[in-house]
Amino acid sequence: MYTERLTGEASVGRESEILSVSQRLVRSVSQKLKKMSPRSEGGEEDDFRGLSLKCLTLYGRGGGCKVGADTSEEFGDPSSRRRSSSASEEGKGYKPICGIEETGVDCFSYGVRERFWKRNTRKDLELEHSMQSSRLDAFIPDDILEMCLVRLPLTSLMNARLVCKKWRRLTTTSRFMQMRHEGSFQNPWLFLFGTVKDGYCSGKLHALDVCQDQWHKIDSDIIKGRFMFSVMGMQDEIYIVGGCSSLNNLGRVDRSSFKTHKSVLVFSPLTKSWHKVASMRYARSMPILGSCEVGPHFSICQSHQYRQERLFHRPRIGGVSDVYEDPHRFSLRRQCRNAVDENELSSVQNRKCHKSVRQKSDPSRTKGCKRFIMIAAGGHGSWNESLDSVEIYDPMFNKWTEIQKLPAEFGVVCSGAVCHGVFYVYSESDKLMGYDIEKGFWMAIQTSPFPARVHEYYPKLVSCNGRLFMLSVSWCEGDGQIGHRNKAVRKLWELDLLYLYWTAVSVHPDAPMDWNAAFVADRNLIFGFEMFKILGQVLDFSTLCDVSNMDLNWSHITRNHMAHELDATSCITKSLAILHL
Repeated sequence: MYTERLTGEASVGRESEILSVSQRLVRSVSQKLKKMSPRSEGGEEDDFRGLSLKCLTLYGRGGGCKVGADTSEEFGDPSSRRRSSSASEEGKGYKPICGIEETGVDCFSYGVRERFWKRNTRKDLELEHSMQSSRLDAFIPDDILEMCLVRLPLTSLMNARLVCKKWRRLTTTSRFMQMRHEGSFQNPWLFLFGTVKDGYCSGKLHALDVCQDQWHKIDSDIIKGRFMFSVMGMQDEIYIVGGCSSLNNLGRVDRSSFKTHKSVLVFSPLTKSWHKVASMRYARSMPILGSCEVGPHFSICQSHQYRQERLFHRPRIGGVSDVYEDPHRFSLRRQCRNAVDENELSSVQNRKCHKSVRQKSDPSRTKGCKRFIMIAAGGHGSWNESLDSVEIYDPMFNKWTEIQKLPAEFGVVCSGAVCHGVFYVYSESDKLMGYDIEKGFWMAIQTSPFPARVHEYYPKLVSCNGRLFMLSVSWCEGDGQIGHRNKAVRKLWELDLLYLYWTAVSVHPDAPMDWNAAFVADRNLIFGFEMFKILGQVLDFSTLCDVSNMDLNWSHITRNHMAHELDATSCITKSLAILHL
């Protein structure tokens, strides 16, 4: 018995020595792991957050290893949960193989620990981030935040509106838009309409951010199937006027059976929204458009009376015929009296119209904001006939008003532009006329010399920075040497509005491959867009000319071609508009 007690005490002593040695080994290994781990300093932070990422209890079955950490949402005393979990695991037959619980061996590798920490603290991080952003937003005053947002480009501004409701509210007010416009924080954008793909009128329009040199596609299903329309940019909106649509082949460019529209659509790029306005009186395709800024008290009824000559034909009144004469001229007296009554009636109606316009045009409504009108001339009618009628649209009253027609001997209008309150139009027969918008009458303009041109290329009038320009294609001699073939060049001409003299000021660098090239101007910039098919592929080129420079040189503004996926019909149906956004 005594020997057995000694052997038992010796065995217990050896086991205690083995346990102490194992504890020292485990402690040394854990210290080495802590030194090697780059996130060893995060243990205190984890304990501070109420999480213990170390191995709590390791149990194994068949040589396996299990981490007995409690991952419940309630962060209490981890030791109590360890004891309860160990008791439950002992009932299941699991045996501890890593020593007692106080060993503190960290069995988490770096990647497992990182994932465990991210999974359990994701909500805390999101809450903390939202609180920091809210504190930052509350710290920045609204006026400072508004000054920062007003300087953003359009694409960044559209993304900033998605941050929160406050930013969206700040960036959509009229005051914000006015600050952006007056502060010259806007950049030019070119909008290309009327493209054709796979034989169908595309339901997309293409927008070029000139400063970022990037094309954007915008869905526009509302104009899908419509072609041969004209576009005009006014302030922050684009007006789509008239056009045609096929009756037999819906959506295709087919002029065998078509319908001409007189409706007008408006597209707002800032909100990517569409809406309709009042329709024109006459259906038109490819009308010549122009826009003009007018005063707040401008009245179409007062300034745009019909100035056509009244032809007093001799009517058959009072039984007057070609056989019996009227010796006492009763019919002529009655005709004059009717004419006087008609003039008085028209003057009374005009006074009523002027009175109603003055009542509607409240100066308080138009104070501090610019007012623009749009004028549409010519084009082709429902039977593809050339039109000589002219209409003016006033967005304030949402109404079209017909004005004096073009003279019959003027011919077909091919281009037009507004400069200094005069709407200049150029005809295919090389005649120039101007319509004074304020006074309301047409006047013939005799210029010298008329620039010689190739008749297949119609001239394009553009107004830029208070100057009237025209782009025309003409033949040019090959340096005056015999044997050289003539070549066609596109020249930029300027009209001296005082002496009515045309002067060639610049030559376009590209060969005139596109006979329907589009040119638009805004502020001091002239933009050109040409599209043509060569070697089986459709190409497009965009150019720019700054008229504020003395040399008036042209330059290419983008190397990104977007017309390779379009049809060659787009060269005919395209139209171009420009906005500063």
